[in-house]
Amino acid sequence: MDEVIADPMEEMIGWYKKQYGQDVDWDKMLVGSWLKGFPEEHQGLVMERLKGPGFFRHLPVMEDAVEVLRELNERYEVFIVSAAMEFPNSLKDKYDWLQEHFPFIGWQQIAFCGSKKPIAGDYMIDDHLKNLDNFNGNKLLFTAPHNINITGYTRVNDWEEVRKLLLN
Repeated sequence: MDEVIADPMEEMIGWYKKQYGQDVDWDKMLVGSWLKGFPEEHQGLVMERLKGPGFFRHLPVMEDAVEVLRELNERYEVFIVSAAMEFPNSLKDKYDWLQEHFPFIGWQQIAFCGSKKPIAGDYMIDDHLKNLDNFNGNKLLFTAPHNINITGYTRVNDWEEVRKLLLN
């Protein structure tokens, strides 16, 4: 869900710039976690915000995600899976966010979990290798700063590419 249909990084970077008047270090974000792009002395504050109530409720939606997921949902059995247990306060926020932006996704199509290892299906679209590597179906790596240098996966850079791949 995060960094695939919701954009927590944009939200956090915007908050950080407004709060501290500083930019993030994009180069450090390329080594596996966007948290590393924030100054070390502020990484704890960033984690506090991530773990606090409300952060995941008002995230920006990734461009074209609503339209493409609506089309996919009309043709296929779609599930939104989020490894949300790392941030327990996010559960209600994420559910409410999904209901607001993706009302065509029913509650039976949403799975919040601690690990995506048990998830099975034909396709998984994710930005993290730890989720894709255990998946037995077709793996689509959704481009994010932390995975930009990863190779060996079918990569999708945005939802228009997902549309072309799965709906045409």
